[in-house]
Amino acid sequence: MDSQVLILFIVLAAVLVGLVSLLFVRAGRARGLEDYPETRDADDPAPGAGSESEGDVAVAERGTAQRGAAEETEGVDTVDTAEAAEVGIETPEPVAGRLARLRARLVRSNNVFGRSLLALLSSDDIDEDVWEEIEETLLTADLGTEPTMELVDRLRERVTVEGSTDPERVRAMLHDELTALIDPTLDRSLNLDAAGRPSVVMVVGVNGVGKTTTVGKLARVLVAEDKDVVLGAADTFRAAAAEQLSTWGARVGVPTVKSDVEGADPASVAYDAVEAGIEHEADVVMVDTAGRLQNKANLMDELGKVKRVVEKRSEVDEVLLVLDATTGQNGLSQAKVFSEVVDVTGIVLTKLDGTARGGIVVAIQRQLGVPVKLVGLGEGPDDLAPFEAESFVDALLENR
Repeated sequence: MDSQVLILFIVLAAVLVGLVSLLFVRAGRARGLEDYPETRDADDPAPGAGSESEGDVAVAERGTAQRGAAEETEGVDTVDTAEAAEVGIETPEPVAGRLARLRARLVRSNNVFGRSLLALLSSDDIDEDVWEEIEETLLTADLGTEPTMELVDRLRERVTVEGSTDPERVRAMLHDELTALIDPTLDRSLNLDAAGRPSVVMVVGVNGVGKTTTVGKLARVLVAEDKDVVLGAADTFRAAAAEQLSTWGARVGVPTVKSDVEGADPASVAYDAVEAGIEHEADVVMVDTAGRLQNKANLMDELGKVKRVVEKRSEVDEVLLVLDATTGQNGLSQAKVFSEVVDVTGIVLTKLDGTARGGIVVAIQRQLGVPVKLVGLGEGPDDLAPFEAESFVDALLENR
């Protein structure tokens, strides 16, 4: 009898253990733990990267409704998506709809082209004094010396040949010549068509120009175009940068790779971001870098190292330099040094609505030989749009 009781007890215990195990497996699946990518130990650098991480590199899982709320596992520091979960994943504004709105903001800005220049060119008597004023106005607009002389020469020739000071005709001439200077034939598209791997975008610039915000806004642009994006928080020296970027990403369901240690090796974080993008078969990986002064050689060398380390894993398809349009000609020296270090492929011009000096677009393109690809004209999350030369000139010369 005792033997039968013992056997019954063993059978019941085995059934109970099986039920508990099944519950744990189902709970693990409900949390989506199988979706977390592998992460390297803090002391295990990327193969061939030539740099050591100073802290565990964190991979934030995409906070979509299908995968549920992200949780933490050992060695993985996830993005807090509680804020995004409360309001739901945001739907970014379609890119096409932004252009008209941003143009309207530029029209309302107090730019010299629509105000001073047209008035001067519509004078009944355009003498040498007027032409000197026109030159001064263009230089004030940050057009640059060479483009200014080129534009004035073309306008003088056309005004002399046509002999017209009719405001509408003058506006048409100015529109043609400004558009030619900005060069609508330049390819302003982002190079995001890498085959068999994610396209990699590095975003660089000096302190305070809005790089992290630009990365967040560009992520919204790409999500609106139905692209899968991974963000890399390689600005490891500004305490709030990683959290700021994570928040931008979480609001549109985009994962962020970041370090849980302030001051960690930015090259290692950038490498891991690309690695995560490859593992997840993302369309685009965007790497946010720390702001640095262009005259600090050691910081610029570090930026070059970030790019070299990333290139051990994948080609860098775009290097976008963020410039504050309100800095005017000072932005040119910044642009030149950054271009020498990391081979800039495009410009993002922010705060264009806060300046009367729209000529900086021409000056930057002339100096670097690379196009302005994106412009920001406001503080809203969707106030970033592709740059279009003709729309820009239309807005500059719009009748108030």
